[in-house]
Amino acid sequence: MSKSSSGSGDNKELSDFLRSRRARVTPEQAGVMAGASRRVPGLRREEVAISAGLSVDYYIRLERGRVANASEAVLEAVARALWLDDVERAHLFNLARPQSVARVSRPAVPRRVRPGVYALLEVLRDTPAMILGDRLDVLALNRMARAMFVDFDAMPARERNLARFIFLDPAARELFADWGNAARMIVTGLHLYAGRHPNDPQLAELINQLSVTDRDFREWWAAHDVEEFAHGTRHYRHPLLGEVTLDYENLTFPCDPGQWLFVSTAQPGSPSSEALRILAGWIGDLDTSAHAGSASSSGQLSDRQLQVHHGKG
Repeated sequence: MSKSSSGSGDNKELSDFLRSRRARVTPEQAGVMAGASRRVPGLRREEVAISAGLSVDYYIRLERGRVANASEAVLEAVARALWLDDVERAHLFNLARPQSVARVSRPAVPRRVRPGVYALLEVLRDTPAMILGDRLDVLALNRMARAMFVDFDAMPARERNLARFIFLDPAARELFADWGNAARMIVTGLHLYAGRHPNDPQLAELINQLSVTDRDFREWWAAHDVEEFAHGTRHYRHPLLGEVTLDYENLTFPCDPGQWLFVSTAQPGSPSSEALRILAGWIGDLDTSAHAGSASSSGQLSDRQLQVHHGKG
């Protein structure tokens, strides 16, 4: 993850973000006569400066990451000129905050899940649910989530991360029928986190690992797109259940900053709802079976069978 040092140097993250947004705005959107001699996509720096009511020299320095204390009024004007949405605008403000505020490193603090939150996961025993934290670390999950997605609890602690699973585990590309959309969502979420916590060493390690290992990640990270996904729909190819479509909700905990509940549900009466009911029934049978590690003659499925898509075999 590229970042500038506190107090000096260029702000490369800000520079790259502004360049990427400027390239996305068409002259028609900005009310600019395009002309026939344009050699760059999107707007020129001078056009953004004029639209934002700034001097060309000032905007050039801002885009090069050489303005340490841009005012709120300036950032608002730039956000309007670049047609930023609310999430992108907030990201711009995070990247452009004064160095003394935005670039202070914080020590890595282990995230602890409260007993009440663990109890909530148990209450949601008929639907996949997990607790996510900073950098999309998986802090806790219920048995339905282990059976539907992957058994993060069986992984080494540092590997319990949704981004690592999506990009580094071949099973993820089989499980997610819409892998490209799901993976892009991961990248845009990490970019948002990077803007809020630019000096997180664990994030830098994660970004470096994914950039070196996966070409798709490198390409999408370089695009600097940001989006906040509070809810949506994902499509899966489960090895036992087949095609499953689930809606997800991300619910934050006011008293636990940096943690949120990721819960997946199916439309009532849908084939996917029936698939979750079957999965919950299998898990219930395993919980009450004296031989949870093997299938009974009545057709029960073992933990090994439920986790076949985890690559344990």
